Amino acid sequence: MNKEIILILGGARSGKSAYAEQLAVESGGSVLYVATATAGDAEMAARIAAHKAARPATWRTLEAPLHVAQHLQTDIPTAGLILIDCITLLASNVLFSLPEPVSEAGFQAALGQEISDIIRSFESSTARTLVIVSNEVGLGLVPEYELGRLYRDGLGRANQQIAHLSQTVWLMVAGLPLRVK
Repeated sequence: MNKEIILILGGARSGKSAYAEQLAVESGGSVLYVATATAGDAEMAARIAAHKAARPATWRTLEAPLHVAQHLQTDIPTAGLILIDCITLLASNVLFSLPEPVSEAGFQAALGQEISDIIRSFESSTARTLVIVSNEVGLGLVPEYELGRLYRDGLGRANQQIAHLSQTVWLMVAGLPLRVK
């Protein structure tokens, strides 16, 4: 069976999630939607609720803010396509789960392990396609604070790790998909 990893990158409100969901619908198979967001406030809770309501009723949703691969082990077997939305929030969750003071090496190791575990779970599953959504955060201003720079750099490295393993990489710009790989 041919397996495919698709990475969809872009800035905030660039259309990443909508494009990933379009690919999932077009696959015609069963979809497992992996949500990494947590509702830290009322606005985020409303966003999560709106995302849930917009998904097709036939899709299964797995809420996994950390240790995604461990959660996937029980849900992957019947999914044809796995959509992870998004690595951006997973990276934030990993960063804030680490004991202080957070080191660059510690964050990179923990996030890199999360990504490696996700890929390994997918590769050992019967799912055919893994679609991963992530923000491209390296095109903006350099964050003023050390924690912001640590996050931006770690997410950038994680995106590179995923892109290297992906057969297809899309960059979303103003709702338009540009094929990068």
